[in-house]
Amino acid sequence: MQEGKEESQELMDAVLPLAEKLLSEHGEFFPYGGAMTPEGKIVSVAAYDGDEHPPSSEVIDMLHKAFHTAAKNNEYKATALVYDVRVQLANGEPSDALAIELDHETGYSIVVLLPYTLKNGQLQYGEISAQAGEGNIFQ
Repeated sequence: MQEGKEESQELMDAVLPLAEKLLSEHGEFFPYGGAMTPEGKIVSVAAYDGDEHPPSSEVIDMLHKAFHTAAKNNEYKATALVYDVRVQLANGEPSDALAIELDHETGYSIVVLLPYTLKNGQLQYGEISAQAGEGNIFQ
């Protein structure tokens, strides 16, 4: 399980800068993914159905399906899905947050939540938290 945690952390570190860049420059982004191949190479994963402005939930569903298929074919050993959510902070206040779903073939599965504020193109993070993921990519 330690290998799963370490490789998932490496993958998260690789995919997070794109969300930071897009938020700073545009204030928003479509969900996207990344994956680690069995050889340890990190690749970008995107979904497109021809719609220029699809609902985020549809993009997330397409990425989940792509991850399931690739996992079944042993193309990936870890996946990361990045999207924007609203969360309730410990003080009860609502906040925007980055959600990063991380799944590894070892069974390691977690959702990292990174609350943020965006002021004048500057991204500032709140307190990071994590919760158990669904763990269904590598079933």
